[in-house]
Amino acid sequence: MSTKLAIIVGSTRPGRIGLMVAEWFRERAVQNGKFEVELVDLADIDLPMYDEPRHPSLRQYEHDHTKLWAKIVGAAESYVIVTPEYNHGPPPALVNALNYVYKEWNYKPAGFVSYGGVSGGLRAVQAEKLILTTLKVVPILEAVVVPLVQQFITEGRFRGSELHEQAATTMLDELFRWAETLKLLR
Repeated sequence: MSTKLAIIVGSTRPGRIGLMVAEWFRERAVQNGKFEVELVDLADIDLPMYDEPRHPSLRQYEHDHTKLWAKIVGAAESYVIVTPEYNHGPPPALVNALNYVYKEWNYKPAGFVSYGGVSGGLRAVQAEKLILTTLKVVPILEAVVVPLVQQFITEGRFRGSELHEQAATTMLDELFRWAETLKLLR
């Protein structure tokens, strides 16, 4: 039995670290064996600022980019958001992507892999949780937090510590429990 996991790279900034961190986490999710894993890079999705004329809860999407995004979000049964912190908050591209669709998010769990300076992106995660709960997503407590992320970048790759490895395992196990339980509500 496996559940579909979308790992969403929340930063689209050129030169970002998020993709390296997400690729590291994807390897852990695949090794976990409980997930069918898809890496979703918001830079590739390239959503414009919200441009649908109708409220997303109606699911009456006009634009192809929205229809594609709705399909990606709707197909997943769980999410991990890989997020930096911009000015003590979430990256704008991530907030925009979260707001594009509504029902496709409902009754699914989300975990976080956050990174940054001293705070490790935790302030962004707190703001993202507020948005997610409004989308009827269940943010789980377990997380991977990477303060001072630059020290873990070697030869163009993120190399997490033993603590990061343990946190990833714990979060994935909990995420799977929630994903299986929330299937009843979907």
